[in-house]
Amino acid sequence: MAAPTSIEHLKHGVTDLPVKDLILQRWSPRAMADKQVSEADLKTIFTAAAWAASSFNEQPWRFVLGRKGDETWNKIFNSLMPMNQLWTKSAPVLFATFAKKTFSHNKSPNSVAQHDVGAACANLALQATSLGLHAHGMAGFDRPALHAALAVPEDFDPVACWAMGYLGDPESLPEHFKKMEAQPRQRKRLAEIVFSSWDKPGL
Repeated sequence: MAAPTSIEHLKHGVTDLPVKDLILQRWSPRAMADKQVSEADLKTIFTAAAWAASSFNEQPWRFVLGRKGDETWNKIFNSLMPMNQLWTKSAPVLFATFAKKTFSHNKSPNSVAQHDVGAACANLALQATSLGLHAHGMAGFDRPALHAALAVPEDFDPVACWAMGYLGDPESLPEHFKKMEAQPRQRKRLAEIVFSSWDKPGL
């Protein structure tokens, strides 16, 4: 079994510039320990999500939270693609995110609702990291099945499913996931993502 501290060190982001350490600590493991997340920590994590920026302060995010063993956890788990079920089966927390499609003040379409849900989830993941937890978002799930299973109103679109918990033993994962867990993280260069005009580096 690889020590959690050695995995955390391997996954710690490396930059030439003084980025806040909490940002560099955040990553998305698949191996999660069979250890409950406290109610107090969950409240803190979702409070951090609630304080994200949003257009017109709509706060279009909604979170449906399941704890392992309850009906909601099972519904979210059953909506996941088989590849994601392989590793999420040990996650103590599963939750699904939804975006309200319209603005409440005038019922017009909110074209940035999913963007704002993403901003809330970034807050959430960083707060989880600060508490010694990890959150891993997934796009691989059956959207209509999840929407129906959770009886979500039509004005809300599924955005992602998430697993959250404490770092577990990578040796518990199927072989191809073990390899991914043991690789350092990398990011594109700024010249590839920040432009002054399209494809011309801006930094």
